Amino acid sequence: MKIKKAKTNSSPRTRYPCRLTDTEIKNAKTKTKAYSKADGGGLYLWITPPGGKLWRWSYRFDGKEKLMSLGEYPYTTLSVARAKYMEARKLLAEGTDPMAQRRAEKTAKKAASENSFQSVAAKWMEHWHHEKSPRHAAYVKRRMEADILPGLGARPIAEIEVPEIVAMVMAIENRGAGVIARRALQTTAQIFRYGIAHGYAKRNPASEFRAGDILKPIRETNYARIEAKELPDLLRRTEIYQGTHVTRLAMKLMALTFLRTSELIGAPWTEFDFEAARWDVPAERMKSGRRHIVPLARQTLEILGVLHDLTGHSKWLFPGDRNPKKFMSNNTILKGLDRMGYKGAMTGHGFRGLASTVLHELGYQGEYIELQLAHLKKDKVSAAYDYARYLAPRTTMMQDWADFLEKAQKTGKVPQFTGKVARVFDEP
Repeated sequence: MKIKKAKTNSSPRTRYPCRLTDTEIKNAKTKTKAYSKADGGGLYLWITPPGGKLWRWSYRFDGKEKLMSLGEYPYTTLSVARAKYMEARKLLAEGTDPMAQRRAEKTAKKAASENSFQSVAAKWMEHWHHEKSPRHAAYVKRRMEADILPGLGARPIAEIEVPEIVAMVMAIENRGAGVIARRALQTTAQIFRYGIAHGYAKRNPASEFRAGDILKPIRETNYARIEAKELPDLLRRTEIYQGTHVTRLAMKLMALTFLRTSELIGAPWTEFDFEAARWDVPAERMKSGRRHIVPLARQTLEILGVLHDLTGHSKWLFPGDRNPKKFMSNNTILKGLDRMGYKGAMTGHGFRGLASTVLHELGYQGEYIELQLAHLKKDKVSAAYDYARYLAPRTTMMQDWADFLEKAQKTGKVPQFTGKVARVFDEP
């Protein structure tokens, strides 16, 4: 008589038969005392009086009984709990305590997080920004968050290699931002230097190559601007500009005030003292990081009066078209010049260079011009007091400049000053 052999299966599921089903787990009722429902192999569901259903695995390691938590049902499903159990059981079979391994992984993950490039970058920024202007610090932080951290932020700083940095930098260049790519590399190198100084890294892979090794050369160019002889035509075209009145007035104020585009368009009405004919720009809005005064000529006050009728309801002189809660785009003035036929020939910044050139040629003292352009001196101590220096002659100069522009626009010719320059030099 032949005896049929029972079918065998060496899989863990046969040796430790699974006894639970999803239906059983869902229907499991709470009791006054906690109890367990076994799934086999030491894996079980622990059901507490408040209704909690917790996966646990009981095992022995080095002769000691241990209990490992594998999650909570239903967030950890039956199939997931079994998968975690099988992974832990495999470690146990290899001679590793699964709970000790879990603690080691958590510790390593925490250490990696604390020593991540993003974490070290935040510490560097906190240390670095104190000696910088708020405007510049905010710009560097914004660029770091947009260009550097997405690729490197989560990586442990000590594990980052040169190819990762190269990929990050070249991705920035590939979108047409070569200058920003170079600045990103400089910032990355600074963060690594800080990391080395504080024990987070042992080398600086960002300094092991130069920008020129991977990036295309950048041809240095000045901001495009027209010649002085072309100024009358530009002013006349501005008067009949076919775009919005606000953009036209912005271009006129660019010519009159000497400010940079971002400093002009970001101005709130609260910075103006119309009775004193003065515009006080706070340090945090200036590229120089220093407070700045713009004396307001008669023509400038007239334009501001017209502008106030248009935008006085807003916080900003130049509220945005799409979002009035923000000021106008940095490209609005440039696009306006393009529409008038000056694409590639004139920029908003070009008004500054044009004013500087004309005023120097007319004989105005260079220091007055430089102070009004808010060019930062190397001597930071004296620069801190420059905002009010020579204010009387600068006020005269700004009125003379406004008269010059008005006459150029009306006559269509470059005017000549006679006798006015001398009184600018009367005040020491």
